Amino acid sequence: MPSAAPPPQGRCTQRLQAIGERIRERRRQLGITAVATAEAAGISRVTLHRIESGSGSVTVGALMNVLDALDLQLHQLENPQASDASPETATIPVVIELAAYPQLRQLAWQLQSTATLSPAEAAGLYARHRRHLNLEAMDQEERQLMEALDQAFRRVHVPA
Repeated sequence: MPSAAPPPQGRCTQRLQAIGERIRERRRQLGITAVATAEAAGISRVTLHRIESGSGSVTVGALMNVLDALDLQLHQLENPQASDASPETATIPVVIELAAYPQLRQLAWQLQSTATLSPAEAAGLYARHRRHLNLEAMDQEERQLMEALDQAFRRVHVPA
């Protein structure tokens, strides 16, 4: 029978909590729900909660999957200045208004033009229907949104 993981000692508890807070901040900056993040990382919502609360009982693999899903590097968690978004990095709105993104609006033709989508729904539409997009005609704002969604949800399986 495997032995239990040793509890964090000394400064480790505080470091784990700080790392969890930075992960939660990044997820919220991207406007991604905890459920979508956990799904993208291939872990349970409870495991994500443990990571974000700084629990020492999660595996390194689970932590790395979350980092990959949020496009974070391990060194950025220990050095918060390294995780500051560059100017060209687009943030993902919590709610995506179809009226603001013409090509997304065309992909979601069955919805009213005043409808809104979650980031996960928009990412799925872009991924499933990429062949129907006119990338040359796409404005810069929509292109940045699509690229940010691609990065944030690249591990989510999107059925064809």
